[in-house]
Amino acid sequence: MMGKHLSGKVAIVTGSGRGIGKAIAFRLARAGADIVIHDLDEEAPSKFGESKSLDEVAEKMRALGQRVLALFGDLTIPQNCQRLVDTVISEFGHIDILVNNAGGDIGVKGDKPEPNDLFISEPDLHAVLNRNLLTTINMCRAVTPFMMEQRYGKIVNITSVAALIAREKEIIYSVSKAGVIHFTRCLAIMLRPYGINVNAIAPGDTLTGRYLATLKQRGLSLEEVKPKGRLERFGEPDDIAKVVEFFVSEWADFVTGQMLVVDGGMFLGRV
Repeated sequence: MMGKHLSGKVAIVTGSGRGIGKAIAFRLARAGADIVIHDLDEEAPSKFGESKSLDEVAEKMRALGQRVLALFGDLTIPQNCQRLVDTVISEFGHIDILVNNAGGDIGVKGDKPEPNDLFISEPDLHAVLNRNLLTTINMCRAVTPFMMEQRYGKIVNITSVAALIAREKEIIYSVSKAGVIHFTRCLAIMLRPYGINVNAIAPGDTLTGRYLATLKQRGLSLEEVKPKGRLERFGEPDDIAKVVEFFVSEWADFVTGQMLVVDGGMFLGRV
């Protein structure tokens, strides 16, 4: 897909200060969309050394020639989602694309929960559910009234292959991401009469700053994540971003309620 085929579109990408979300935002900006980047706070992109701040990410994105608005806030709080959407409407006048990327297997302290199975602590249980499922629902509740009125919109929800396989660890994270998949299907049916497409992407293991920082916790070494072939490798953030670009483009105008696994076939036979 080449050129500025998304010119005139306004896209919100949540959790886009770093990692997969950042790659998505840059790819949509290169395709001509005006971008709203978002993170939990101004310094969130610096946690794994990808960028100094959300403003720095915005400045680099503006160099592509697009309008960029940088906003932050906790999307588990509905009022923050509504405030974000109202700001975007005030600034740009419309919203055409929503990518719900914010989430992760993250507890209340900002790291992986421990323990991380059925006996996860009560605060971490709610943190993981809220970060993944509730943020997606909250943002859709805030954005869809505008899309319904304009009778157009593209929504892409980022889930995970963890939603598709039974696992001993990360149970709550897996369940929250499975909820995102079914929410995607239900929302697609509801919004079909309004010409709004709703789809989901399930990435496999992807080499973000956060992933690299947790290799030891997962018992992996850098040697083990080196590519063995074109498909026999771990994903890069742009692998996911390319598929988002497809879903929000005219090429996917007749595709809705679908979930696409993007993992190079790593989990074939297990999903």
